[in-house]
Amino acid sequence: MLVLLPPSETKAAGGDGPPLDLDALSFAELNPLRRKLTDALVELAGNVPESLDVLGLSARQEDEVARNAALWSAPTLPALERYTGVLYDALDYGGLRPAARAKADRRLAVASALFGIARGDDRIPAYRLSGGTTLPALGTLRSLWRPVLEPALAEVDGLIVDLRSGAYAALARIPRAITVRVVTASGKTVSHFNKAYKGKLAAALATATREPSTVEGLISAAERAGITLDRVGEQELELITDR
Repeated sequence: MLVLLPPSETKAAGGDGPPLDLDALSFAELNPLRRKLTDALVELAGNVPESLDVLGLSARQEDEVARNAALWSAPTLPALERYTGVLYDALDYGGLRPAARAKADRRLAVASALFGIARGDDRIPAYRLSGGTTLPALGTLRSLWRPVLEPALAEVDGLIVDLRSGAYAALARIPRAITVRVVTASGKTVSHFNKAYKGKLAAALATATREPSTVEGLISAAERAGITLDRVGEQELELITDR
């Protein structure tokens, strides 16, 4: 099973790992594009005003450009420690025991505008790049990632649970993936607490004693963690909240 998480704009600073080594990342077939994008961001960072414009940042966010300038030399962290925010707070990767962390590293991956897919223990630097960005001379990230990311994900064995947000789902279509929509008991889509519930679901699936291999297994693993999933289609689930 592979659970695809959305990334976050906010990322932990620093790290305790060596500089970025693309050959050490999972999905090695993505490395040529990863390298091209990393080099493009480093080059773009040499022009701060243009970087701010392309990345949709304000003048007060020049530190994000500085992060991109140091992509090849900055220290790294495991992906599940690098990304921060509501979903990752709910996942609480740092609070997992070693055996549970090892499961999370295998079962969870983060959709990334820069790396395509980063498994939980893939060591990456802090960076700034959003899924909807168009890079000068390269084009949209969707046009760049789809031809390489879709075939890579098609080779993944077992279930794929797709929790990505819209901009990142657009980087690769996964026809066989199981999608999850967060709704209230009355069927209303949840927006404010969406990320927190997806983080809790990711934690439940990542640490389940038995790795789910069917949709019914997903529902059972969630139920054991106190999460209600309803099947509303062949590949569609709804997470029912209590709010």
